[in-house]
Amino acid sequence: MAQANTDITVVLSEELDLVEPCMATRSNIGRVILQNISETLTELDVRGDKGLMPRLADSWEDKGDGTWQFKLHSGVKFSDGTTFDAADVKHSFDRVFSDQLTCESKRYFADTTLTFTVVDDLTIDVKAEPAQPVLPLLMSLVTMVPSETPMEFVRDPIGTGPYVMTEWTAGQQIVLDRRADYWGAQPEVTKATYLFRSEPAVRAGMVAAGEADIAPQITAEVADNKATDFTYLNSETVYLRVDGQDAPTSDIRIRQALNAAIDREAFIGTVLPAGTELAVAMVPPTTLGWNPDLTPPAYDPELAKKLIAEAKADGVDVSLPIEVVARTENFPNVTEVSEALVQMFNEVGFTATLHMVEVAEHEQYYSKPYPESTGTRLVLAQHDNSRGDPVFSMFFKYDSKGTQSGVNDPKVDEMIAAASAATGDERAALWSELFKYVHDDIVADVLLFHMVGLSRVGERLDFTPTIATNQQLQLAEIGFK
Repeated sequence: MAQANTDITVVLSEELDLVEPCMATRSNIGRVILQNISETLTELDVRGDKGLMPRLADSWEDKGDGTWQFKLHSGVKFSDGTTFDAADVKHSFDRVFSDQLTCESKRYFADTTLTFTVVDDLTIDVKAEPAQPVLPLLMSLVTMVPSETPMEFVRDPIGTGPYVMTEWTAGQQIVLDRRADYWGAQPEVTKATYLFRSEPAVRAGMVAAGEADIAPQITAEVADNKATDFTYLNSETVYLRVDGQDAPTSDIRIRQALNAAIDREAFIGTVLPAGTELAVAMVPPTTLGWNPDLTPPAYDPELAKKLIAEAKADGVDVSLPIEVVARTENFPNVTEVSEALVQMFNEVGFTATLHMVEVAEHEQYYSKPYPESTGTRLVLAQHDNSRGDPVFSMFFKYDSKGTQSGVNDPKVDEMIAAASAATGDERAALWSELFKYVHDDIVADVLLFHMVGLSRVGERLDFTPTIATNQQLQLAEIGFK
């Protein structure tokens, strides 16, 4: 049973394969680690209008020539008792960019080269080449570790956050305990136990029965209690990554046919919650540079058949297999969505199959180098951008060198570089142009849905989910009624 005091139980939809701080931008890991065990230099306020806030950095200043100076908070200690200083910041980033690790947060920095200069224990200069106007915002993505942390994934993360991991029983549970020596304000939650259950009805039922306090992911089918169930705009976009280098998807008509084959509206209010929106970009509508003139591809199976026939007549081998790879428990009803997509593709004449995989195997298909295939793979995935700027998405999703890109287009590369370096109105306009080019002119991928999240929160807790709940669950934000 969930404790009647200040201990809580959280039930998650999938197990953690890692508890590595540099992987904390991946949602299933971030909900446990991010700002609980391991903290970042800056933090974006998603509950109010404070914008970018200090965390381990008290302040930052643009020194010009691509260099930002960060002043660190004094008196911060890691959970092993060592003092946090500028050398730890440098090492944390050295780990992220090391070729000995495959860190999730690395991909958000595009082709930016960062040089760290320790000025003193509490001051560090960061030079970005090319200059990066939103560098302080990028600092919200990398968690700090002690400079003694090895260049390999760790199983016992040492952080500056208000909690320490005291148990990890793989496949069963993870336990975090509150630190008495935390440098900041003491949270109300004293202990958090994380359990893993794949069935949404089971997760919701555990909260209803008092066996758990929070289920961050439930489905619309089981969200039947207004007192405990919250719908919130999350920052996820569901899409199919298309590899434009593979046959037959190297032909734009095949990419157009894939888009025309899908009845997107049929998913909303059935296997996906009401409120889900059709996607026209990799980022949610709250993002800088959003282009309101883009429209989702119309469901037109006859057009899809016509495009396939035209490509075939020009020598494209349209019989090549198309394998849809999707991740189990990626979002509620992901299997049903995937099965329906494959059926729609086959109805217009494609030879499509479905391959459901666990999170670790999914990453092998999702990030470069991609495994070879006969024909092509469409990778069904969710991309999270809650930070308000496309820089967190566009390079690694669309640049020729992007780690999860299926695009190899010099014009796209130039547009991304120009927008990343711009500021103000020009930055917004350049991102807007890129959204249009990717969506209309090259049909880079199969964009599907901007998602909403549903969470069940036990009535004894004082907590309201936000756009951030999809990738983190700060225990310090949880109170008791």
